[in-house]
Amino acid sequence: MADDLFKALADPTRRTILDELTEKSGQTLFEICARLSMKHRLGISRQGVSQHLALLEAAGLVETRREGRYKFHDLNTAPLRRIAERWPLPDTPGPAESTP
Repeated sequence: MADDLFKALADPTRRTILDELTEKSGQTLFEICARLSMKHRLGISRQGVSQHLALLEAAGLVETRREGRYKFHDLNTAPLRRIAERWPLPDTPGPAESTP
């Protein structure tokens, strides 16, 4: 699972999609494409965005839900928390504790 997560985060376009979902979760493919085109000046096809979303979904960073004929994309940050918990920082003494 971590390999999929790192692969998903490696691409700047996918990180931009995640940024957009952070700003407004629950977007359709059309909304995401429009925001990428207008706000970020990315000339990427709907099929290209759809492929990026599929990879983000496989990594667990995006969840989808259907309402009627619409498919909404929501950000899921749980995989990022699991990565952070995988390598916890060791407890280091603060400046007051290390002074004799």
